[in-house]
Amino acid sequence: MGDRLKGKVAVVTGAGRGVGRGIALLLAEEGAKVVVNDLGVERDGTGVARGPADDVVDEIKAKGGKAVANYDSVATPKGGENIIKTAVDKFGRIDILVNNAGILRDRMVFNMSDEEWDGVIKTHLYGTFYCTKAAAILMRQQRYGRIINTSSSSGLRGNGGQANYGAAKMGIAGFTYVCARDLGRYGITVNCYAPSAATRMTVSPEMEEALRGRVARGELTEEQAAARRPANPDDNAPIVVWLATDAAADINGEVFASRGGAIDLCYHPMPPEKTIYKEGRWTLDELDRIMPTTLAEGLVNPSPPIPPSQK
Repeated sequence: MGDRLKGKVAVVTGAGRGVGRGIALLLAEEGAKVVVNDLGVERDGTGVARGPADDVVDEIKAKGGKAVANYDSVATPKGGENIIKTAVDKFGRIDILVNNAGILRDRMVFNMSDEEWDGVIKTHLYGTFYCTKAAAILMRQQRYGRIINTSSSSGLRGNGGQANYGAAKMGIAGFTYVCARDLGRYGITVNCYAPSAATRMTVSPEMEEALRGRVARGELTEEQAAARRPANPDDNAPIVVWLATDAAADINGEVFASRGGAIDLCYHPMPPEKTIYKEGRWTLDELDRIMPTTLAEGLVNPSPPIPPSQK
């Protein structure tokens, strides 16, 4: 075991399986005491079970670490408060928060129900807010803290059938930028990462079939398809745990992406990549003339219309 986080107390939401499990284990290996939060729901948020959180706690303890389970839902204010309270009650403080809990309810936007929208937004975006607020109150008082939020390529770039998930994940990136400014003066860093991982959240027969379909239609080569298949969930843990260490004390308000052995620093939406400027208001005729060779140059429609004969 290492000691980069010796004496620190960490909370990881959604830590019973997948990416969260790997993060919790590595935090403990580096000396942190860990609250393993997991409601134990299915992929779509239904059902509850204590087994996933308990199993990870047992793994940590078997390796000589310290951990406790929490089974509250992140999707309510009371749940967020209770999760952070567990850290304080059991270990005396809260130093690190990894907002990782999530569910999926994929549907094309024109078929998506209010319940499918609300459930995903509440778990991801509201859950990140509820836990962050509860932790930030205490971190501000102690003038120290590390908060790492979880975004996704679905939010940063877009992914078909995930309007709810993508909206939540892009919202989390924006939430990260603002919280970094709000909390940085108190010694609290707030960063974000977008993992790639083969978990029950990302791998399903339907997803694999969709990938094969894109290859069959010539939209992707076999090599490109292989590159899009998610990596080992545990590959994401190092960048998250590093952001929780003192070595990352000056990293604040950044978004990283993790794909197997690759870690990317993602550009902020602002400042702009390109700008066109004139005195006064643009006319449509002027934009017709100038856009194709300036701002719109090289832009590719990620989902072009299908010709009627191919539908």
